[in-house]
Order: sequence, then structure tokens, then C-alpha cells
Amino acid sequence: MKRIILTGGGTAGHVTPNLALIPRLLDRNCDVHYIGTEKGIERALIEGVAGITYHAVSAGKLRRYFSIKNFADPFRVIKGMSQAAALVRQIKPDVIFSKGGFVSVPVVAGGRLNGVPVIVHESDIVPGLANKLCTPVATKICVSFEDSLEHIRGDKGVITGTPIRAELYNGKAENGFRLCGFTESKPTLLVMGGSLGAKALNDAIAGALPRLLTHFNVVHLCGKGKADNREFSGYKQFEYLDAELPDVFALADAVVSRAGANAIFEFLALKKPSLLVPLPKASSRGDQLLNAAYFEKRGFAKVAQQETLDANKLLALIQELFEEKDIIKRNMDAYACPDGTENVLKLIFETAERR
Repeated sequence: MKRIILTGGGTAGHVTPNLALIPRLLDRNCDVHYIGTEKGIERALIEGVAGITYHAVSAGKLRRYFSIKNFADPFRVIKGMSQAAALVRQIKPDVIFSKGGFVSVPVVAGGRLNGVPVIVHESDIVPGLANKLCTPVATKICVSFEDSLEHIRGDKGVITGTPIRAELYNGKAENGFRLCGFTESKPTLLVMGGSLGAKALNDAIAGALPRLLTHFNVVHLCGKGKADNREFSGYKQFEYLDAELPDVFALADAVVSRAGANAIFEFLALKKPSLLVPLPKASSRGDQLLNAAYFEKRGFAKVAQQETLDANKLLALIQELFEEKDIIKRNMDAYACPDGTENVLKLIFETAERR
């Protein structure tokens, strides 16, 4: 039996690839432990998963801007390193797999202090701050974009792709039609702005909706607390979806979305042409802009910048997307590594065997 520690948190994007790996690890009779924070989103997503032992450690957020909390958080990181090191000594894992986020830093450091090999996965083109801090002690750095290798020193980088949750492939369009109350007379557009929603997307969709519904059904994941309960024939609004999401993916002919790396690789694996509206530089470190530009260059998506997005432009780009969807799907079919689950698992087990 191999014993594996998974870590990653702070946002759902640092957790969902681990959720893709967990069933496969359990199928291989692995003893799987997850280290996250006491109150982070990772605890809410992981703790109810059967067969997983969850452990909480202290962690400090790694901010690139001035905040009074920056003075206290290094002590939280140090405390978390001590807690993680003790957990690693107790669990005695064969390997640690880190998906990033601020909680990963003390866990990776705790692994290093105990001589445990660490595999880090970076979804975005340019590594985030947490993964940059973890890179010197990592055995391998898994990446989803070949362009990411430019940002990784030495021979640690390996292109694996992003692990994709198996249940996303098993959706049934008929269940999606029933959930949304749609008919098959029009193609369906899925709009999603991430787990918290995106006001810019919501506002643009609201302005374009009467004209959109002339040509499309629209299912809109607007974000927690952002539903306005508007009702139109051919339009269905949800704050978010969990178990029903695979059915809605199966229903959708195309997607309008932010450009988080995990989400867009799910679109690629499911062959869903997309219009991407990345978070602007003013609201992020610019990773979504790079992700979206890469997908546009490869012919997987169209891109709109939030600063210039309005109802008219949104409608025109969606119409172009549907006109070119067959070409986009052919480009997606030609991509060598849309789902990185098997590649990551192979690397985990090879590393565990050497251990």
C-alpha cells in the first residue's frame, strides 16, 4: 500500500485536480491523506470525500501587496511548517503531491524536512508565488502548458496536463435539458464566471440576453449570492452547480467563461468551444490573460477583454464562436494532452516506488 499526502487550497482551482486524482488513488488501494487549512475551501470540498483523512494546519496568505496582515502571516507559516512536519513524520508518506495555494508552502516544507519527495503541479503558464517558493525543494514540477517550462529552472519541469474529474465525462444531455427546462430547438450556451461569479460577465449577459435568446438557450452560473431570479423562456439561472454540472456540460454547445487554467482545460477535454473573458491585470497577477492568449493562439477559444466588453461585442463574439465551432473542435481533437490525470498518476507512483 502506498501512502500519499495531497495538499492545495485557498481557491477551488487548487483543489479540483486533487479531486480528480483521489478516486484513482483509492482504486489503487492507496492510503490518502489531505493537508489543508482549518477553514479553507479545501476543507469544505475534501472533508466529506469517503476514504480521505483530512488534517488542518496553520497557513499565512502570501500577499504581493502591502497589508498589516503581512506582519503576522509569516509566523502562521512557521507554525504551519512545524505542524506539517509533525504530520509528515506521523503519516510517513511515500510522496507528497501539491496543487499550490498558500497552504501548500508549509506542507511542502514539512515534507522536505522529513526527506519525502514532493511533486508540485502548476496549472497556469507562469507559476504562482506559492509554487515558486516550493520549486527549489520539489522533485518534479508538473505543468499544463508547454510554455511554462520556460519559467522552471533545470530539468524539474514535465508536461503532464491537468487532471480532469472523471465525472465530467459522464454527464447526460437529457438530464441537463430536464434540469433547465430547455427544448432542443436551439443550441445551448453555458455562462460561468467561477465559483464566486463575475459581475462583468453577468452585466454583459443581462444586456445581451433578449437578443441572445433569439438564437440560443442560455444556462447561467452567476455566482453565490448573485442570482436575480430573472425568468425568460430558454434562460435558466443558478448560483452554482455541483452534482448537476456534468449534465449541464453535456447539454452545452459552447461556453462563456473566465480563463482559470483548470476550467479551460476542462473545456478542452470536453471539446467545448469557449469565449474567454480573463480577469484583467488590475484584478490579478495576469495569469488568466496569458492562459486565454494561449488558448486563442491554439485555436481553442475566442477572447474578449473585460475592459472593452459590452452587450453588443459579447453577442457578436458568441455568434462568431458558433460559426467557427467545428474548426475549434478539430483543433481540440488534435491536442495531445487534454487530460493529465494518467500522466500525473504515473509520476506519483514512479516517485513513490523510488522512495
